[in-house]
Amino acid sequence: MARIVAITSCPTGIAHTFMAAEGVQRGAEALGHQIKVETQGSVGAQNVLTEADIREADLVIIAADTKVDLGRFVGKRVYETSTKAAITDGQGMVKTAFDQAKTYSASGSANLADTVDDLKAQRSASRSGPYKHLMTGVSYMLPFVVAGGLLLAIAFAFGGINVVEDQYKDTLGGALVQIGLRSGMSLMVPILAGFIAFSIADRPGLAPGMIGGMLAVSTGSGFIGGIIAGFMAGYATTWLNDTIRLPKTLAGLKPVLILPLLSSTIVGLLIIYVIGKPVSAINNGLNEWLAGMQGSNAILLGLLLGAMMAFDMGGPVNKAAYTFAVGLLASNVYAPMAAVMAAGMTPPLGLALASLLFKNRFTAEEQEAGKAAAVLGISFITEGAIPFAARDPFRVIPAIMLGSAVTGALSMSFGSTLQVPHGGVFVLPIPNAVGSLGLYIVAILVGTVVTAAALYALKRPLVQTPVATSETSANATSAVSVR
Repeated sequence: MARIVAITSCPTGIAHTFMAAEGVQRGAEALGHQIKVETQGSVGAQNVLTEADIREADLVIIAADTKVDLGRFVGKRVYETSTKAAITDGQGMVKTAFDQAKTYSASGSANLADTVDDLKAQRSASRSGPYKHLMTGVSYMLPFVVAGGLLLAIAFAFGGINVVEDQYKDTLGGALVQIGLRSGMSLMVPILAGFIAFSIADRPGLAPGMIGGMLAVSTGSGFIGGIIAGFMAGYATTWLNDTIRLPKTLAGLKPVLILPLLSSTIVGLLIIYVIGKPVSAINNGLNEWLAGMQGSNAILLGLLLGAMMAFDMGGPVNKAAYTFAVGLLASNVYAPMAAVMAAGMTPPLGLALASLLFKNRFTAEEQEAGKAAAVLGISFITEGAIPFAARDPFRVIPAIMLGSAVTGALSMSFGSTLQVPHGGVFVLPIPNAVGSLGLYIVAILVGTVVTAAALYALKRPLVQTPVATSETSANATSAVSVR
């Protein structure tokens, strides 16, 4: 029996974080190992690993879609993977971890890695692609956007839709605008850029990334410019760290002085003189096109965003649609956000409705999961559909994609808008948070019904087969799905 410690984390810190924790724990216990899992979710770290836990551990598993600080695990065997691997096959992932784990040493510490080759090898092993870097930035950005957006919606409730104007600045609504819009949401792009760079280059990338993000805002290149700035800052800092060699006595100056200074200068000049204006023009053109979108174009966009939200239920495609909509909030384009949230709610809601109405198509376990799915659905947690999709993906995924696509298309065609990036039905009562509220609710309800109807059509009834018991020799029945 081995001792394992693990950390799980996802960009939103809600469902995938805890589902991955359950997956890796069950997998380890099924193999006879002892395990403790720390979850780094939206409410902070829970079940935190102690120094004693780490010291006694034979293996460290990181199942995360965002950057996790590995500083605590120097000298331990570490295996990094995604939350999806832990959710879909926790036992297989644990076996792989024992085979492929590598001893971790801190790449920035001179006494642990004395050569440039060692540094490069460690840094190369720790990278896991642009998507993970982007999702790290998104995960740190979301609390600012959500808090700022909700405060803005509450400001509208107190002061009306015109509360953002200067004449209301001394009112309570005006104060909330100052907090939510002009402070919270204005930090969105710098935080995004800073933590993309942080994911790539660790702490030395944070300052140039945030500075680049601020310049992206000031040059009008917005969300797109912020993403570009974050990647430029991260890779520039990494290149400088690999290139600049200093004596050990001066090595401490690199992360706090030399790297941030040089990288900030490079990124800043590129944004001001090279990138800012072209990206600003692209950004403005995109915003104008989206703001003026009507008719078939709006419906097609809604169909696409809706289908993306349901395709992988919180995975990369889902997050791409969500991040696109969130980025438009900073440019005062609110219709895609409405379509995305509505389409993200309908998969679990449709499954909950189907498991309630069509019990002969769902096992007792699935019917029980439907109750939880209903709560997750109204909270805009699309991951509530994952347990159903994992059991029957070729029928469930097309059904929920159809329902979400219809929802997204209806939301866009109705002209519904949403100024808050999260919250599900709990933001609907806030005055002016949702445009065309009545029709927006209709879009969600229609999509839920379409999802349930598609599930009825695609899923086959469970077949009752006789099973003899040893005690009574009587026939009992058990449900088997014909799939």
